[in-house]
Amino acid sequence: MNKHLLGIGTLAAAAALTLAGCGGGGSDSGQPAASSSSAAVSGKIGVILPDTESSARWENADRPSFQKAFDAAGVQADIQNAQGDATQFQTIADGMISAGVKALIMTSIDPDSGGAVIKKATDAGIPVIDYDRANLGGGAKYYVSFDNVKVGQTIGEGLLSCIKANGTTSPKIVELNGSPDDNNATLFKQGYDKVIRDAGYDVVADQAVPKWNNDEGGRLFEQIYTKQDGKVDAVAAANDGLGGAVVSVLTRNGLQGKVPVSGQDATDEGLQRILLGTQCNTVYKAVQKEVDAASQLGILLAKGDVAGADALATQTFDDPKAGSSKKAILLDPVGITKDNVKSVIDDGYTTSAKVCTTAALKKACTAAGIS
Repeated sequence: MNKHLLGIGTLAAAAALTLAGCGGGGSDSGQPAASSSSAAVSGKIGVILPDTESSARWENADRPSFQKAFDAAGVQADIQNAQGDATQFQTIADGMISAGVKALIMTSIDPDSGGAVIKKATDAGIPVIDYDRANLGGGAKYYVSFDNVKVGQTIGEGLLSCIKANGTTSPKIVELNGSPDDNNATLFKQGYDKVIRDAGYDVVADQAVPKWNNDEGGRLFEQIYTKQDGKVDAVAAANDGLGGAVVSVLTRNGLQGKVPVSGQDATDEGLQRILLGTQCNTVYKAVQKEVDAASQLGILLAKGDVAGADALATQTFDDPKAGSSKKAILLDPVGITKDNVKSVIDDGYTTSAKVCTTAALKKACTAAGIS
């Protein structure tokens, strides 16, 4: 994976050029609208989100951000959520393809259903953008996400800082990973596993959680906890949903706040646990920047401006299953601990009203400089 990440200034400049050309009507010059970077999009752009269970971000952050971005550009959009159902994912896609969407932005649920959708769309002449998750072997030409190995490294680095703060010198660490059919989960694990093992620490259990199901994650962690006779010193949980499931098990055993637990996505619940001291860290991925990049790329492709799209997606992501690479935009994540929870709110990702909801949380928010 190319680690030369796209600068925010570059992306912003491209955004200004892209959005400036999206409000007007079609060209009267005799040139086809698709060949002009200033042409309007005549038709809708489709967006398929994966579920509501794996993370609260999809409906709370991605959907409204996409809607806002397309509304601002004067572009119609059809945004739907597959609710974790691969059949429903394909049904939604079939409807969008039949309706003739001009570009398709999708976060696949699994490689098979995602790959089938990409093939149908491509055969219909509809450009596809893998959003947030790369569908390995699927054939999408573009990918917008974060540097997901770096996301994993950030998870691991935050967890290690909490382990050291606890004074534990030889910690027994559990890795509770995301879904085995999600390439992002593989990349996250690659990142935090290396950080943990490079520190010389033991990984006593390494467990993937099918479909990122939080209830299943809690059950699997409880089994691990029992097998380890409660001797668990830290948990590298791959996102806030799984982190919350782990914290629930620890709480039932009177260990909340005593065993560092990681997370990812900077959800309201994850930030609350960090403020209360029951979760060690999370990772903030500025969804607005990710959405902006994907929507700008989608608008260019919907207008037929492949050259403009290629100029925006200046990085590459190697797809080992396809034996080729995708043009990509990969953004930098930010590690969040109690010291900088305020930065997530200051950035507008969430609000103090959503995070500081109880007396205990209001006290913690005040201590963290959140008003």
